Amino acid sequence: MKMFDGHADIWYDVAKKRKLGEKRIVERYHLERMRAGNIMGGIFIAYLGYEEGQDDVKEMLHLVNSTIHEIKNNPELFNIIKKKGDFNRGLVEEKLNVLMGIEGLRAIGKNLDWLDTLYELGFRHASLTWNEENDLATGVGGDENRGLTDIGIKAVKKMESLGMIIDVSHANEKTFWDIFNNTTKPIIASHSNAYSLCKHKRNLTDEQIKAIASRDGIIGVNAYKGFVAIDPARQNLERYVDHIEYIISLVGVKHVALGFDFCEYLNPEKKEEDINPKGLENASKAYAVIEELRRREYSESDIRKIAYENFMRISENLL
Repeated sequence: MKMFDGHADIWYDVAKKRKLGEKRIVERYHLERMRAGNIMGGIFIAYLGYEEGQDDVKEMLHLVNSTIHEIKNNPELFNIIKKKGDFNRGLVEEKLNVLMGIEGLRAIGKNLDWLDTLYELGFRHASLTWNEENDLATGVGGDENRGLTDIGIKAVKKMESLGMIIDVSHANEKTFWDIFNNTTKPIIASHSNAYSLCKHKRNLTDEQIKAIASRDGIIGVNAYKGFVAIDPARQNLERYVDHIEYIISLVGVKHVALGFDFCEYLNPEKKEEDINPKGLENASKAYAVIEELRRREYSESDIRKIAYENFMRISENLL
């Protein structure tokens, strides 16, 4: 059973390592673990990080440039999902099936022409914010009474018209509902869990989960251990799968997927178990989720939906 990971900060890692003069980063640092875990691709993210004195526009240009060069220099590795039919082509060709994404649009300021540029370069997904407040929206670290700005409303409408997938992970609750109320197409939470099982501000309330499902959207369940459980003793594979089961109990199997957000490779100073749950420490362990779902007697057809078909449906319907 192949899996599609709804959130992987791969392009951020590529950009960081290219600054050190490295090339073929996906092949050298990620491919072996992904194949060991049966991950056949995912939403690969260009994440605009935070460094003191950083020029956001310059950094975004480096992210985009690094992404494009990694793809162009390794055509045998990547199937880039840009339009209907591309996801299935990647399955047939057995390349990494990649939907290109941006986490946080802070760098574009109020200039929505950036969205046209990103789309032309192959990006088909974006979240408006990480955890911060910016010109477009408010993340979970911002003012709870601030949501989308006027220009943010224009941004989500333009994203819909272009055919870009809007991601509400990292948005605060007001931004979430502002996005929901100013769009009409499916939205996703690519890497968020159930607040009812783990009361972390990055997780989704039952009402938010139901709203996403009402639009035929999906929630990709996150493997960061702090979003899986507050109690360290429960930060494990089994509790991760509990989040999948809980979302299914609320809205059905059609609306849950995998959004692992493995990021141990971005924190070499830490141990894997400091970041990810026991039994799900990195991408090479991802197949354990499939095995746990089988142990809980889910059908193969339902497991396929969770593993990749739900994300496939979203890409086919929106792009």
